[in-house]
Amino acid sequence: MKFDNKTILITGASAGIGKALGEKLIETSCKLILVSRKTKKIVTWVNEIKNPKAKILILYNDVADKNSVNDVYQKSISEFGNIDVAILNSGVAEKITPQNFNSDVAEKIINTNFLGAVYWIEQILPTMLKRGKGIIAPVSSLADNRGYSGSGFYSASKAALSVFAEGLTLELKKHGIKVLTIKPGFVKTSMTDKNKFRMPFIISPQLAAEYILSGIEKEKRIIQFPFAAVVGSKIMRVLPYRIIEKLLIKK
Repeated sequence: MKFDNKTILITGASAGIGKALGEKLIETSCKLILVSRKTKKIVTWVNEIKNPKAKILILYNDVADKNSVNDVYQKSISEFGNIDVAILNSGVAEKITPQNFNSDVAEKIINTNFLGAVYWIEQILPTMLKRGKGIIAPVSSLADNRGYSGSGFYSASKAALSVFAEGLTLELKKHGIKVLTIKPGFVKTSMTDKNKFRMPFIISPQLAAEYILSGIEKEKRIIQFPFAAVVGSKIMRVLPYRIIEKLLIKK
């Protein structure tokens, strides 16, 4: 598919991958809906781009709030009509240790990373079913493959999203709707800047956006990158737990 003349939604568009996606799509003749809790940041980077080709709609949205998603969806279709491509990119992460373990953080991460995508799909799916077409592209992670120390809530939320998206892919194929699951490795963003550990094969948000948009154009069911990180994640998935302990648990 091509992006010209399409209506494209990006959640979490204020920074990181969402911003990089917006910066590339803004150069196409699409209708671009950019949503985030930090709309001032979106306005700032959009204003830095001279003569954008896209028609742009910027809206405040907390994806973890079902009512907010509904309100933003209604404003979006009122302004731009049906959404052709939904890139559900919003995500949060927080390191959890036995000392700071609490369910409030679990709710925040799961509500944003998993339910935030579910809430948006709930809004856009009925119209896509009527039209018999559309692309839903949730952003999961290569961290969906195992439970990692300090990242249990994050990995669990992404594993839930990946498994959910896989089932949805099967259910929607006969209706002409494509579900394209996006699985980045480490991407240099404000979220990963907090990490104190080494992040192998880390890439820029701009390169991540190139991978994602190329994968959407080709309608790849799973868009995972970079290659070295994908291979590493597959190896980590099949390693026996006793080896994982030796590799990841510090003495």
